[in-house]
Amino acid sequence: MDRSSLIIAPIIGEVEDFKQLFGESLSSSNLLLQQVIAHIRQKSGKMMRPMLVLLAAKLLGGVKPATLHAAASLELLHTASLVHDDVVDDSTERRGQLSVNALYNNKVAVLTGDYLLATALVQAGLTRNIGIIDLISVLGRELADGELLQLSNVRSEQFSEDVYFEVIHKKTAALFAACTKAGALSVDADEEKIEFLRRFGEYIGLCFQIRDDIFDYYESKEIGKPTGNDMLEGKLTLPVLYALNSTHDEDAAAIALRVKSGKATADEIARLIAFAKQHDGIEYAIQTMNGYRDKALDLLSFAPANDVTDALAAYINYVVEREK
Repeated sequence: MDRSSLIIAPIIGEVEDFKQLFGESLSSSNLLLQQVIAHIRQKSGKMMRPMLVLLAAKLLGGVKPATLHAAASLELLHTASLVHDDVVDDSTERRGQLSVNALYNNKVAVLTGDYLLATALVQAGLTRNIGIIDLISVLGRELADGELLQLSNVRSEQFSEDVYFEVIHKKTAALFAACTKAGALSVDADEEKIEFLRRFGEYIGLCFQIRDDIFDYYESKEIGKPTGNDMLEGKLTLPVLYALNSTHDEDAAAIALRVKSGKATADEIARLIAFAKQHDGIEYAIQTMNGYRDKALDLLSFAPANDVTDALAAYINYVVEREK
């Protein structure tokens, strides 16, 4: 059985229930909104986050209606954040197709993101679970805080790994942690199991973002963004931060500051990418990512072995080893 089949096997029926609920949550009589949502859903991804909610609930007994509504809420919130992020970053591409702001305009993108966010809150309310409602409300604030922190860090002249990890905790790890925690909350798990699953999700999220950041150092049309895209937006990620801090190379640091200021040329970005590779930045990022994978797998080893734990182990390994 391949990894994707292993992940979905324990929840194959529940995934179909989720798809139906998610589609129903996005129904609208507004023709423009229908067009935009249809465009977004053309490349809607592999449902990695909803499946994580379902697997967390399944690990603790079974998927309930509240689980499905929580999964829909989190996927809607995530999608809303992506639509808004593309406006903030002035991105023209998302998952290999035109972004909403590029295909339509910023006004349509912002309002669509607002609609998705409001729909996420509706789905959260339908869980009838105050713990899940609180979780998703706080997560929305956390995601926005992470984006603002990242913007403020662009203006800083420091090359801080601590700030980098604070950003990815808020922007990515918090979302994955919310998925596993919501799954546990939806089946009324005790505090110990809720915290166990929250930490597991957090480690997955850290791995996910570090892997995404590594992609930026290589040319690949499958990934859906050009090489050096993060640096074009003024962002310095883990591989280059390690190389800068371990070598204290003045020329590289000068280019890095130009990246942060938005003044770096394509040639300078290419040189900084090469610098990160030459000074073990990629190896360091992979080692760090694998460390979080090991922590996640260590947590999982305390749960009774079954098809759900096998699926969760396959999930974390997929996140670490994926190629796009």
